[in-house]
Amino acid sequence: MNSRYVMAMSSVLAFVGLGAGLALSAPDRYTVKVPGGLAFSEFRGYEKWQVMNLSQNGKVVAVILGNPAMIKAELAGIPANGQPLPDGAAMAKIHWLPKQNTSAPGAPTVADKLVNVDFMLKDSKRFADSGGWGYGAFEYDADKSAFRPADEKSSPPQGHDAKCGFACHTIAKAHDYVFTEFPLR
Repeated sequence: MNSRYVMAMSSVLAFVGLGAGLALSAPDRYTVKVPGGLAFSEFRGYEKWQVMNLSQNGKVVAVILGNPAMIKAELAGIPANGQPLPDGAAMAKIHWLPKQNTSAPGAPTVADKLVNVDFMLKDSKRFADSGGWGYGAFEYDADKSAFRPADEKSSPPQGHDAKCGFACHTIAKAHDYVFTEFPLR
């Protein structure tokens, strides 16, 4: 194995491990709900979902996780083949502020402070007016060790319902409103 692969995988494992540890420290996470939409509790166990991809957008780094239905569809070529994802497919995107791990070889960038967790759930009946997807963004308040639904004061600003991500995702309509690609492993 080359060192770049080992360092990349180390970063992925650090992201997932940190997310699981921080999520466990916030006992109220399963009580929060986006008004009129998704509840954090609908994604119970997301910490154990498979990694789909990583991203960096501005100041934050993220890991995108897929539930078993999402991973099965991705492995079958959906939505890249133009087919819609099945109801029940779900994704979680965990955002952190990054830091350099100066004690590791090469000082890789790793996750540090949890910023928020975003969710997408495919339910074509429940969310028929938003491409079949429900969205939920939950900000993490480190002072309270608690999550709250994202709002206009969040970065980026969020709406107050399960359609809060739809406007942004319309540009990915050809891929069933999903930006994340599932790269070769």
